[in-house]
Amino acid sequence: MSVDGGLTEEIPRPEHPRPQFVRPDGRWLSLNGAWGFERDPGDSGLERGLVQAELSGSIVVPFAPESELSGIGDPDFHEAVWYRRRVELPPDWPEEDRVLLHCQAIDHDATVWVDGVEVGRHRGGHTSFSLDLTDAVAGRPAVTLVVRARDPRHELLPRGKQATWFHGTHAQYPRTTGIWQPVWLESVPRAYLDRARITPDAAGAFDVEIPVRHGIPGQRVRATLGDDRGEITVTECAVGRQLVPRVRLEVPQDRQRWWGPGDPHLYDLRLELLDEAGTTLDTLESYAGLRTIAIDGHRILLNGEPVFQRLVLDQGYWPQSLMTAPSEAALVADIELGLAAGFNGARIHQKIAEERFLHHCDRLGYLVWGEFPDWGVSGQGAAGQNQKPGPTFVAQWVEAVERDYSHPAIVGWCPLNETHQFLHDRFTVLDDVTLAMYWATKGIDRTRPVIDASGYSHRVPTTDVWDSHDYTQDPERFAAHMAGLADGRPHENTGSNTGACVDGAPGYSLPYAGQPYFCSEYGGIWWVPEAQRSEADAAHDAGESWGYGDRVRDEEEFYARAEGLTRVLDRDPMMFGYCYTQLTDVFQEKNGIYGFDRSEKFDMARIRGVFGGAAAYEE
Repeated sequence: MSVDGGLTEEIPRPEHPRPQFVRPDGRWLSLNGAWGFERDPGDSGLERGLVQAELSGSIVVPFAPESELSGIGDPDFHEAVWYRRRVELPPDWPEEDRVLLHCQAIDHDATVWVDGVEVGRHRGGHTSFSLDLTDAVAGRPAVTLVVRARDPRHELLPRGKQATWFHGTHAQYPRTTGIWQPVWLESVPRAYLDRARITPDAAGAFDVEIPVRHGIPGQRVRATLGDDRGEITVTECAVGRQLVPRVRLEVPQDRQRWWGPGDPHLYDLRLELLDEAGTTLDTLESYAGLRTIAIDGHRILLNGEPVFQRLVLDQGYWPQSLMTAPSEAALVADIELGLAAGFNGARIHQKIAEERFLHHCDRLGYLVWGEFPDWGVSGQGAAGQNQKPGPTFVAQWVEAVERDYSHPAIVGWCPLNETHQFLHDRFTVLDDVTLAMYWATKGIDRTRPVIDASGYSHRVPTTDVWDSHDYTQDPERFAAHMAGLADGRPHENTGSNTGACVDGAPGYSLPYAGQPYFCSEYGGIWWVPEAQRSEADAAHDAGESWGYGDRVRDEEEFYARAEGLTRVLDRDPMMFGYCYTQLTDVFQEKNGIYGFDRSEKFDMARIRGVFGGAAAYEE
């Protein structure tokens, strides 16, 4: 593959990275494929002139250098890495257009140069960013892009499940450095539409905020809503009358079709920017789901009705490509695997899902809790150093919530997970970080419930949702743990391993105040198929096979344990849902419904009987 010759013969992950907002004229260019590459273990590349120099190796973007599909497969720590690519701009792009560079995710600290001139920097390994390259590429048929990605080993960063020691153990896995989601260029008009915010409401209408970049008074935005029967409504709004133009699109009752599992109906949405004469300057094709979420006592309602959330923990790793899906088909397959097992949604765990995954969740009616990859603080540095993650975490989380706001599949937000790693100084830092992330989420999105932290530390008295994580393997003991919910004393993670106690409140959390409650992590049953048992025993002895509790002896014991645990939750009228750990095995964790290669480990009819809800297990 040629690094400097433009596109490679076969572009990996060639699909449009942002399917909810697509310009129909197709003026975009994937930069996935071969790039020049060089490791920079001493983070000295800037001083050594790597901005201008040819790089010594090559890599396949968008796969991280730790992964096999990158062509490198080096699992060691990478303090800094460099990328270089000569890009020929398509000759049919209008000279008057702006040129934007979109980076879906670069871990962690990315700096971008065009022909040796710095054009931007972004910190955040899991969130997207865009740079305007217009001035840097003006009048040039081709330019050289250089990207430096720094991923400092000892800095306190939100890493998700990336191990901060060399070997993955227990629930920590290999690292991801550098570019690990698609990179692409886009040609847009001088004044152009940015990502819209789409808010459905209970009246059967959509409020749509449509940002215009570099707009001028006299221009207008137009929004057209339609379905398979044709156009429903068209509304316009002037540019310059308010900071962000906003329109309201009302759906007549006979055209209302509410989005949800089983009927994930999506309306077509076309957004246009018009000049004074009515000429279309810019167009975005989008979609919207008519869906509301509300809290009624201990229940969470979807479109005014309780829908029991049968969720599965989905960590989004693949053997050959780590956190990057090897193909779009792999993203779709994981949703279909979850549905085939009887689940109606997922908790995307310690990872911000890529936009194409969320698009397919929208399309297939798969409920999603959006989560931030906050792990990465525990065990690093002196206790006082734990104060550093506050602004870093909040800034990146705000980017994620804003980006994914318009996806109907997202039914809740979870900014933090198992925040016991902040425990010191009488919870001061924990409270600051938790409150900041919780209220930042509520400030951006008033339409979805927010849980202050999943498991362990509920430190916000007004948190919308309460939960606990309980990997008790005996169904009777598990039932005893959950029984207190009926009396307003739900199971909580007490922190007994630390003896933590603040102002008389035992454990990590402030007192429960009657919020909707679910067990958001349970199960994790350790199972390896009989055909792999001898190999698994050797792996266990080497510390390479792990799950919660004692490994079950055979499949029958698995079904009995999984069903016993699950019936405790889905037959409890006070429980609004559950989340089973987990969808697939992940490296050394052997507790998935499916193997790491997505192979079936069980009789799927029996699995659907366990997780498919009342209709499944009462047949």
